[in-house]
Amino acid sequence: MARKAPASEALEYHGRLREILAILARHEIVKGISPAKLRAIVEDLGPTFVKLGQIMSMRRDMLPEAYCTELARLRTDVKPMDFTDVKNVIESEYKSPVHAVFSELDEEPLGSASIAQAHAAVLRDGRRVVVKIQRPGIRETMSRDIQLLHRASRLLKLTEVGDVIDFNMVLDEMWAVAQQEMDFLIEAQNAEEFRERNREVAFVDCPRIEHRHTTSKVLVMEYIEGIPIDHLSALLAEEYDLEEIGLKFADNYVKQIVDDGFFHADPHPGNIRIRDGKIVWIDLGMMGRLSVRDQELFREAVKAIVRGDVDALKGILLTIGVCTGKIDHARLYTDIDDFLTKYGKMELGTMDLGQMLEEILTLAKQHHIAMPKGVSMLGRGVLTLEGVLAVISPEINLVKIMANRLSSEMLQEFDLKQELRTNARRLYESGRKAIDLPAQMSDLLRMGIKGQAKLNLELLGSEQPLSSIDRMVNKIIKCIFSAALLIGSCMLCTTDMKPRILEIPILGLLGFAAALLIGFWVLWDMHKDKKHKN
Repeated sequence: MARKAPASEALEYHGRLREILAILARHEIVKGISPAKLRAIVEDLGPTFVKLGQIMSMRRDMLPEAYCTELARLRTDVKPMDFTDVKNVIESEYKSPVHAVFSELDEEPLGSASIAQAHAAVLRDGRRVVVKIQRPGIRETMSRDIQLLHRASRLLKLTEVGDVIDFNMVLDEMWAVAQQEMDFLIEAQNAEEFRERNREVAFVDCPRIEHRHTTSKVLVMEYIEGIPIDHLSALLAEEYDLEEIGLKFADNYVKQIVDDGFFHADPHPGNIRIRDGKIVWIDLGMMGRLSVRDQELFREAVKAIVRGDVDALKGILLTIGVCTGKIDHARLYTDIDDFLTKYGKMELGTMDLGQMLEEILTLAKQHHIAMPKGVSMLGRGVLTLEGVLAVISPEINLVKIMANRLSSEMLQEFDLKQELRTNARRLYESGRKAIDLPAQMSDLLRMGIKGQAKLNLELLGSEQPLSSIDRMVNKIIKCIFSAALLIGSCMLCTTDMKPRILEIPILGLLGFAAALLIGFWVLWDMHKDKKHKN
């Protein structure tokens, strides 16, 4: 596809910006904003902002509870698109009329989301299905809005919000996930992989995909006549045990994380049904992945938290993440120790896994450690899942279930013969190293006597005082330079040097001006340092 001319792109951006400002004016945003008004504004702003609202609905550390609750409705309660647009998309993809594939297609949508909406339908062979149709022009609209939001995010860096959350990171992650969701062929592959990985789990299922009628913009899948997992009265009327559902629901999610490394990244109630005693996971467009290495590190992190092992958790954070700046290892160790001390005082059954993951992600960000996309998606997924558990079975604790699964795995994997062989090998290696110790000590003493020994030290935490001294010296140099200019200019004024302005030599006047500018520069630096300390 040919790239548009810069002038054309600029006109589009300005047009979209005017549209956004008009929507904000129509909702009278200057008169204040309520949770309901915020949701209405987000809906009118379009699919990009709806998607962003869905993400922010899970950030209770940033928004009040009432706003998060209202924004959560955006997951399943978005303004639907016209049925004419629905038909046009289907016919454009199939290159044939709607009735050639479906004998019936309900005009009323089953659900409407930011990227697509679903309609009930009947195939020509009589089978009931759900048709998921992508909103027309969604990719171009979201791409343009994302670029606008990236530009706007520069302003957030000037506010306290910019310190709380990396808005650019949120936008990049949202766009990456949205692009996957906009290709329904990926969702179809996800469904097949999910079914295969849970083939031996008797109480888990997902919709079957009609691959023959599925394209990148139209997805046809089995119609699930189940009960939403949060419809408690309907579940109780069918004599379901809510605690059993909650335990199986949590246990399967832990399996997805720990065993499969392939998990549902948006397990909100609208995506979970109970049918014939099975938990049916639907809408598999947003799936998270953990590599085999990340899975193992995640297991080790859980064990380190349970044991209160600061060194192990610090090593795992540095291994799984990417360092984006200089690491203050002493402060990182202290912060991890504080984190483990806080949770070490709790009973295992009272720990909140979602909150723990959020705190770890925040701690990593503060220390310039960027987590992989799968880990941040996992944090949001666990928070959402715990919200569902709080509704159906509040006493169930995800940390306890995960610890039990890991403990049982460790017992299953324990091999006495292998342990004996490993320990014998370690003992042999330690013996070999012990034999070398006297010779090494002798070499060290001989080098010390000859003055050849060197000691390498790293003074942790020394960077800040040294940088303060460096700034202070720079200010002194500026003051000396300003004073020299001032004295030199005064001396020039006593001479008959020409040309002159207002009876003052031009060179002297320039010196006065330079001295004044440098003086203001020093005063401004001092003001900034004082403000930073406060």
